[in-house]
Amino acid sequence: MLIGGAAAAGLSFAKHPQHENAAMRVAIATPASPNRIAVSATSLRQAYAAGMIDRPIKTILNVPGRMSYGDFRWDDKGVPAGPVWIRVDLKSQILSVFRSGDEIGTAVILYGADGVPTPTGKFPILAKMKEHRSATYDAPMPYTLRLTADGVSIHANNVRWGYATHGCIGVPAAFAAKLFEAASVGDEVSITRAG
Repeated sequence: MLIGGAAAAGLSFAKHPQHENAAMRVAIATPASPNRIAVSATSLRQAYAAGMIDRPIKTILNVPGRMSYGDFRWDDKGVPAGPVWIRVDLKSQILSVFRSGDEIGTAVILYGADGVPTPTGKFPILAKMKEHRSATYDAPMPYTLRLTADGVSIHANNVRWGYATHGCIGVPAAFAAKLFEAASVGDEVSITRAG
């Protein structure tokens, strides 16, 4: 049982990441709105049991069709204020943003190449830097959310086929701007290869 961009398992990435039709990703209890799908109690239990999530999810974004490099969805209308957390699935190349248990954003990502892999685990956001530049790689990293002391971050990037990062998580620039505004220092980022 799959839950939204948060657990976009089973996706095939031969050349292009794919985001399954939302109706195929969850057992739908009832549509929350045209843009949102309510997560059933059964789906939630199955996702917990499979280790795909570690906290409750109420709704996911309705993402019709497939997402490709550079694609994202963002819809936080009607979602109450509350804690933000981010889940990154390196295997499916999907990042999902949740607020108060509702998915408010999902994007196709880039991640670290074999020589400089992206670490997995749980990381608090250590710092936010709107106009950061990497001293190591002399490259712009707009809308940086720093995750580790050695510089692994989520930041705006040219997300397209054939590209990778030096261990960071690259997201489309327009998505990065929204994520930068939504996230706070201390918010948790969970990075997995769950697929």
